[in-house]
Amino acid sequence: MNALKGSRPARIFAGLALVSASALVVAGCSSTPAEEPSDGGNDKPAADLTLKLGSLLPQTGSLAFLGPPMQSGVGLAVQEINEAEAGITVEMNSQDEGDSDTKAYETSITTLQNSGVSGIVGAAASGVSKIILDGNVAKGIITISPSNTSPDFTKLAEDGVTKGLYFRTAPSDLLQGEVLGNLISEDGHKTLGIIFQNDPYGTGLRDAIQATFEGAGGTVVATAGFNVGDAQFDAQVETIKAENPDAVAIVSFDQFKTIAPLLVNAGITADKFYMVDGNVSDYGTEIPVSLEGAQGTRPGPALADDFTDRLQEYWTGQGNAEVKDFTYAAEAYDAVVLMALASLASGSTDGADMAEKMQEVSGGSGDGEACTSFADCAKIINDGGTADYNGYSGDVTFNEFGDPQGAAIGVYQYDAENHYKRTQ
Repeated sequence: MNALKGSRPARIFAGLALVSASALVVAGCSSTPAEEPSDGGNDKPAADLTLKLGSLLPQTGSLAFLGPPMQSGVGLAVQEINEAEAGITVEMNSQDEGDSDTKAYETSITTLQNSGVSGIVGAAASGVSKIILDGNVAKGIITISPSNTSPDFTKLAEDGVTKGLYFRTAPSDLLQGEVLGNLISEDGHKTLGIIFQNDPYGTGLRDAIQATFEGAGGTVVATAGFNVGDAQFDAQVETIKAENPDAVAIVSFDQFKTIAPLLVNAGITADKFYMVDGNVSDYGTEIPVSLEGAQGTRPGPALADDFTDRLQEYWTGQGNAEVKDFTYAAEAYDAVVLMALASLASGSTDGADMAEKMQEVSGGSGDGEACTSFADCAKIINDGGTADYNGYSGDVTFNEFGDPQGAAIGVYQYDAENHYKRTQ
């Protein structure tokens, strides 16, 4: 890949990773036209745009615990974009993703694809995104996920399958797997067992963790997979226990709530657990065993209190209980903001026109002026300048395959009450 502005060598620390690449160019679909038809290269943004977007995020299924943070991020972004009165109004159609077992997405994606949206935030699960992607591409709909981490999407983009219409604000699992694999090795463990979800998300992370751990001199002595929808994990735990590894990596969604007690009851204490973004959650009393000492990784920088306060105010104001975790809230927020800025910069709600500006507003091309809010970036655009949005999930800058160039990976550790705290 050719490095563009803002790229830098990949460096892995215990809690921070940066990757470098080039710039994303995406194509899109028709929606509400601007005041004047756009040729994709207007010098000035249109004065009054209505951008129709959709979200396909989990309200039910094995990722339902990640729904509130992502949905609150999307909702807060829409609210703040519309309150800015900067020449664009976003209309959001929110649908339930479910998961690859419940298949709620089948009805939801049909609804969204037939509703005239220019872009969709989601799906959350890599496996679901792979299923819906062809249909979105065929209809010219931009797909931007806040949490797809499977390395498969980079390959799909390289092969031209996505036609430039897919990108994500979360980094590839190649990055998270490298950080977690190094963490396990640096903690002094020599042998590792891996329990993993048998889908693009789980196998991608398994491969990345294994490659990194073995590259550091360790040995993966056992791996045991399961399918989404499985409810029994005794066989997987027995496979791992038989090899008595120093540590166990668990790559799952909320199946962890069943797997963790089985491991502890088998004599594998939680201080040997290494978890991932799909199951790092504030469990409290939801799990009947102690997770004290367990560690996990999750993409995203430490969030400013002001941002989390705004998320809570928005979400509870909609009649919901407080958000318990903020996993991928920033990535979902930034996904909406970036599409709105691209629309404003192009003066159009046509996906193809927006695509021509996605690289620019993310800072991947040109000499943009850095800005950290939609309102500030919109002012730069409306004044005739070039905006470079640096969001709550990081600098975001896209490469040619739809991946963010820079990303932070946090390390978390659990206490005796099964609450976690960021340590790096």
